Amino acid sequence: MTIPTRSVGTKRWIRRGLIGFVLMFALVVGGTAFRVWQEARQDDRTKADAVVVLGAAQYAGRPSSILEARLEHAKNLFDTGVASYIITGGGRKTGDRYTEADAGVKWLTSHGVPRESVIPVGEGNDTLGTIQAVARLAAQRGWNSAVIVSDPWHSLRARTMARNAGLSVWTSPTHTGPVVQTREIQIKYIFRETAALLYYRVFDAPADDIGVDLG
Repeated sequence: MTIPTRSVGTKRWIRRGLIGFVLMFALVVGGTAFRVWQEARQDDRTKADAVVVLGAAQYAGRPSSILEARLEHAKNLFDTGVASYIITGGGRKTGDRYTEADAGVKWLTSHGVPRESVIPVGEGNDTLGTIQAVARLAAQRGWNSAVIVSDPWHSLRARTMARNAGLSVWTSPTHTGPVVQTREIQIKYIFRETAALLYYRVFDAPADDIGVDLG
């Protein structure tokens, strides 16, 4: 039985379309993953109005190992004159007495940073919410520049969100702590952040909106 020429042509175009879609998807995902990796290697210590430490888990006011690594790096930037202020970010989960920002203040002031140089922004349960709250504070103070401190793989998404919020920012990630300990963990976080950034770019919302805890 001879298959009609029109049917063969339609199937061919459908197959080509599917192959093209797969290739385009792979290019977008691969390109984004490369940018996540590339930004993770940046360490820009240009002077700014403030150093912004993005929050992570805290336990009764004590920073988790991830948050402590970020705070140590922020203190180093402060000590070397990158900025005169450190903004600690992050809200609280249900039942917590302290916000992530409060835990950051406690750690920094107990390690020699003057209290008047630390500004807590205890809002936001995800990266976007915290950065938007920081942007509001910066606008109130007439600031427009900041150095963002987070984990290396988080840098690109945080910078993208901050620039969309109207801030002039660069990144100086910490290279200590649990998220940089092994190659396997690094790869996991690169894919994790690639998915989160693509979701944000498409839906202009944090990945938490689909039930994935990506910060």
